[in-house]
Amino acid sequence: MYFTGFADEASGELDAQIKATKELGWEFIETRALYGKNLAFIDDATFEKVCAKLDESGVRFNCFGSGIGNWATSITEPPDKSYDELRRAIPRLQRLGIKLVRIMSFPVPEEELADNEKYADEAFKRLKTIADMAEDAGIVCCHENCSGWASLSYEHTLRMLEAVDSPSLKLVFDTGNPVVHKDVRGAPPYDYQDSMEFYQAVKEHIVYVHIKDGYMEDGKSVYTFPGEGHGYVKEIVADLLKNGYDGGFSMEPHMQVVHHDKSVKSDDQLRYENYVEYGKRFQKIVENAKRA
Repeated sequence: MYFTGFADEASGELDAQIKATKELGWEFIETRALYGKNLAFIDDATFEKVCAKLDESGVRFNCFGSGIGNWATSITEPPDKSYDELRRAIPRLQRLGIKLVRIMSFPVPEEELADNEKYADEAFKRLKTIADMAEDAGIVCCHENCSGWASLSYEHTLRMLEAVDSPSLKLVFDTGNPVVHKDVRGAPPYDYQDSMEFYQAVKEHIVYVHIKDGYMEDGKSVYTFPGEGHGYVKEIVADLLKNGYDGGFSMEPHMQVVHHDKSVKSDDQLRYENYVEYGKRFQKIVENAKRA
């Protein structure tokens, strides 16, 4: 078991991301934002600079938090951008020894959620293509329960895994995402998902975990420190450890910076301090779970 996180929530600068990681006593970063782009799209000179900084610091990237199939890549649009991102990323993942890539499954437009079934086969086809590319490269795609067809409910997720049926497609479970996402089964209006219910349904397929927590208030998402929201963070972590989970726990606070919402801005020092505090609090949750 190891700790990691989206350190771009501590800082947009790699040096500060490394500093925050080392302050926590950790070795890993789940890389997402790098110099205004990501690992697949920075230029070669910048990539070499990244490699040098990692070598010098002893910090490593354990996972590529890619934009493949994410909230900005609708299922109604061609998938070429996502395929290109993975294609570009693969040699860099291999160079850095990164074995995990976070992906999503192409969101369905809000106005078509009630008719989402018509996109099922297209979602499966795209994810099969992505999983085949990953398998050929010796990496594993971790589908996140966030934006995308397969995240509309835990049943959608299970159907996706069965349809694609690839050793290179597993799950990263985000504890906080169900709290703010609708369960698109049956007829609208839809209720919000339940983190514990979702987790229990898919846990045998989980190889990686994102730690986020929060609640809904007046139709808006409010993010909290781990264990203070409705994501069942403590209970899920305890169950994972009890059942021998030995993968990564990746911090994604969303308290000072929300990667997909540029309107959320924060003072640089507050961002840094929040990320470090978040990591420390989560470590205590793990310590308590191990003692229980």
